[in-house]
Amino acid sequence: MTSLDKIERLPGAAGDSATSGARLSLELTETLKLAIPIALTQLGQIAMMTTDLALIGRLGDTAVAAAALAHTVFFVNFTFGMGLVAAVAPLAAQAFGARDPRLVRRALRVGLWAALLISLPMIFTLLFGEQILLMLGQAPVTAHLAQTYLLGLAWGAAPGLGFLAIRGFMGAVNRPEPGLWITLAAIPANGALVYLLIHGGLGLPRLELFGAGLGTTLINVAMFIAGIRVVIARRPFRKYHVLGGILRIDWPLMGRLVRIGAPISIAFLLEYGLFGAAGLLMGLIGTTALAAHQIALQIAAILFMVPFGIGMAATVRVGHAVGRNDPAAVRRAGLVATLLGIVFMSLMTLAVVLERFAIGQLFFGETADGAAAAIELTTNLLLVGATFFVADGIQTVAAGALRGLNDTQIPLLFAAISYWLAGFPAACILGFRTELGAIGVWLGLSCGTAVYAALLTVRFLLLTRYGSSAVSPRRFQH
Repeated sequence: MTSLDKIERLPGAAGDSATSGARLSLELTETLKLAIPIALTQLGQIAMMTTDLALIGRLGDTAVAAAALAHTVFFVNFTFGMGLVAAVAPLAAQAFGARDPRLVRRALRVGLWAALLISLPMIFTLLFGEQILLMLGQAPVTAHLAQTYLLGLAWGAAPGLGFLAIRGFMGAVNRPEPGLWITLAAIPANGALVYLLIHGGLGLPRLELFGAGLGTTLINVAMFIAGIRVVIARRPFRKYHVLGGILRIDWPLMGRLVRIGAPISIAFLLEYGLFGAAGLLMGLIGTTALAAHQIALQIAAILFMVPFGIGMAATVRVGHAVGRNDPAAVRRAGLVATLLGIVFMSLMTLAVVLERFAIGQLFFGETADGAAAAIELTTNLLLVGATFFVADGIQTVAAGALRGLNDTQIPLLFAAISYWLAGFPAACILGFRTELGAIGVWLGLSCGTAVYAALLTVRFLLLTRYGSSAVSPRRFQH
């Protein structure tokens, strides 16, 4: 496993004879080959969450509210771990570009250890979710039901993060498809298992909310096991022998992973926190505003999955170019991915704007009490989202490209400035000091996201300008 011919030659590697146009075309093709399965995998994750909520909805409104609170507590914790294991992709991609199979293997191993170690305090926190929710002023009955759900859900943290590490490794070696197939198989399996554990059937007990959480945990375990089986048994993954020496923690590489991943985690939390705060602001404005905001935000979350996939592909493509010391390819990979994100989000934004009335009617119906006001406000928020959606796509792709350079600390500073020094104050001022109300809050979100997108894009352009040392592999050796 030490010879360089163990890693296949990368498309577009330095030394290929090709025109500039051909290189751009090749870069676009390679980015799409990575981005499409990654984005579809993300959409599959959304589908599983939506299925869970739909099945829990049969238990009543109180159960849905409890599940929503439980998801909030769970994902605040999970998001921090997700940022850490996200560092597997740039580490493995740079090693793959440098044709260093040993470091590719080490990157996944240290990611699996990070998933396990960070999940331990996560699980401990989730087991006290009821106390956390009570301290935040939630109703005792709802907080207790949320804890019941968390008791089943908490144990899925470690395998869930481990599967994300495996997906990062798969993408880094240009083979993201197995992660998609595993996720697609998990969607119906999750729906069937959660239904049986909620309501009882086929000899299984009726566990209601606890069963919903337990079912999701069992599916996470199954996905992790399937991922491990693929990487140790299937080509081209098996040649890396990823479980070799797995019992030893690679502390030096763990330190690198934490230095790269911790800022990603905190940046995710800053972004998540802004949208959580926006929900609180909407609640102060009124019930209609909060309902419309949730629908518009759900549409944004669905659209976000595609540029998120493109951003992960940008991480890999930029990392490959860094590993083979090809500065021109680094810049090309980031710019092609950003352009792809802009084109997709522009088209999707146009579709949402044109169909905004149908979207509002789909969620609220036409005969429900207060539906007319909620539909009107939802359509207005989606119209405002025409600026937000595109900026959100740009920022996630640009952030992904910077991760390929292991550049995460300055983007963290940008996230704090953009979301909390620009976005949140703008949302408060426009939402409460003007007549705009809920629309003003969304304009504030758009403002913060646009600032973040601009700062990240300029940062990438400066780091990859001609003569910059930012793309040198030596920059990442310590």
